[in-house]
Amino acid sequence: MCRNNVYFGGQVEIMKKNKKRQIALDCFKENYIAHRGLFNNAGDAPENSALAFKMAVKGNYGIEMDIQLSKDKQVVVVHDYSLERICGVDKKVRDLTYQELCNYKILNSKEKIPLLTDILCIVDGKVPLIVELKAEWDYKELCALTAEILSTYTGAYCIESFSPYVVGWYKKNYPEVIRGQLSDDFLYKKHFKSRIKNWMLTNMVFNIVNMPDFIAYNYKYSDKKCLKFWQKMLGCSLAAWTITSQEELNFAETIFDIIIFDSFIPKNKRNNITFPIENGS
Repeated sequence: MCRNNVYFGGQVEIMKKNKKRQIALDCFKENYIAHRGLFNNAGDAPENSALAFKMAVKGNYGIEMDIQLSKDKQVVVVHDYSLERICGVDKKVRDLTYQELCNYKILNSKEKIPLLTDILCIVDGKVPLIVELKAEWDYKELCALTAEILSTYTGAYCIESFSPYVVGWYKKNYPEVIRGQLSDDFLYKKHFKSRIKNWMLTNMVFNIVNMPDFIAYNYKYSDKKCLKFWQKMLGCSLAAWTITSQEELNFAETIFDIIIFDSFIPKNKRNNITFPIENGS
């Protein structure tokens, strides 16, 4: 009985402290979040491009973007660690300076890989931002440089990462910043060779230490028991990635608080954009 009282008392205290932080997430719940911007990879506004982010702002959508470090320690906005898919070049982002990255165009467009600072100037607080840190190597350096840039940004933003080390770094060094733990069913997909590692990341065991404000999970695995457990334990919000149709969105909204979408336009009276976007129109 004593142990139960300690457990539930601690849980209540956690949820009380988390209540104000959950209010800060309201703007993310009120705006659908455009995954990598409002992009069209077959047109002029490809993923994670300046034009894709401009289109998201125009449509009054929140934005999710991916960041990592270039060779010269510039925080650049790009998802893949390799340029092969988006630029047709078998080179790593971390092996090229920002100026070298500028030599390549994204897919079939005229767009180049932008800097985080460039995108912050474009968004300028008009819509909320979810910044995903892609921490393949030195997460501490990426976190520190990103935090320094975002410290002067006055718009609504939060950070997220698949790496629990990134989420933990923010909890320790910038506890005021809203943070989210990204995850997936790594166990089912056998993402890593280690079954234990896949199990730990799938069930987000580091949450007990990192205490994320929200969990962003692959919506296809919304039946995972760990989601309900952490939501109850921490009082955190749930974000769904990545929704690609209105049918999926309708389902996800019955479970998740935040919707991250791409490849279609949600039924939303706040905008009149049609998809696909052509010529930045």
